[in-house]
Amino acid sequence: MLALAQTSASTGLADACGQTNRGFVCERVFDWTGNAGLATAADWLLDRPIRIALVLVAAWIVTRIVKRAISRFTTRIAAAPSSSRLQKLREKGPVRALSDEVERSRSESRAETLGSVLRSVAVALIWTFAALIVLGEIGVNLGPLIAGAGIGGIALGFGSQAIVKDFLSGLFMLIEDHYGVGDYVDLGYASGTVEEMSLRSTTIRDIRGTVWHVPNGEISRVGNYSQLWSKALVDIEVAYGTDARLAMGIMQQVANDLWNDPEWGGDELSEAPTVFGIQSLGASGVGLRLAVKTEPSMQWAVEREIRLRIKEAFDAAGIEIPFPQQTTWLRDDSGFSATTLSEAEQDAFRALYEEQHGPKPEDDFSEER
Repeated sequence: MLALAQTSASTGLADACGQTNRGFVCERVFDWTGNAGLATAADWLLDRPIRIALVLVAAWIVTRIVKRAISRFTTRIAAAPSSSRLQKLREKGPVRALSDEVERSRSESRAETLGSVLRSVAVALIWTFAALIVLGEIGVNLGPLIAGAGIGGIALGFGSQAIVKDFLSGLFMLIEDHYGVGDYVDLGYASGTVEEMSLRSTTIRDIRGTVWHVPNGEISRVGNYSQLWSKALVDIEVAYGTDARLAMGIMQQVANDLWNDPEWGGDELSEAPTVFGIQSLGASGVGLRLAVKTEPSMQWAVEREIRLRIKEAFDAAGIEIPFPQQTTWLRDDSGFSATTLSEAEQDAFRALYEEQHGPKPEDDFSEER
């Protein structure tokens, strides 16, 4: 009889509280009252709501902790330089390479975008897991749900590979600070000023005003013309008859005047210009090169101003900037090229040639030939 009573009690407990994962309140109420209905009601009214509340509270606490960690991480990004490498370049480079205000604004914008994305992803993951645990607590069978979600996730993953690639590429671009809004960049597909940057794509406007939307996942290289400092390179050709040292001296004087000009040397130029010397010996003239470090994105304006001043200085000094030239050789009736040699010198060279190779054969148009 005792065994039968224990078996009956076990069956009632299983019916009231389940075979596994029995709630503490359900077991205690069943032990006290022996009533399965009352134990089940206590489980639904007390035990499960408490567990669900604990899950939600835990999710909220974890969310707060993760958000605070992300905020600290992004604050560190905003406060620190873009990278140690860029910081070393900045210390060695010009003092005005990038103003503190511009650098601070750029870092804060990058950190805000990155923090917003990371917070959204973290919150979505935390509350998704919390929702699954709550569904399990109220008796929903999660096996088919998880299996269906897994199959759907695989299908979605295959269909959205490009989007995931764009997202990850944009994330790393933000972290590594490849470029920012206002920078002039070359993305391979197009070159222009960055107007908008998101994790999905980058919007740039080229010099003709065309707006390009480039997916981040398709950007294989980035050329940034606006980071830290730029360099203006000016190549000028002079005629071969020009005194190269004189021309280089005039170019250096023009560059020094530009450096001492308050409108240019104080704002656009970062270092005194330098004439490198002869850069090339071309088909039409001698190429001379001048270079100067400038503020970011100011190299083109500086190059145009230097070319204008050098043109004016060369015109005043009578130095010719060459145009494409070609030397033409004329031949006389005898078939020899025109030359400045005297008749005696020509005869001597012909005799020397005939001595080595024999006399020039006479043309014979006889019938035998």
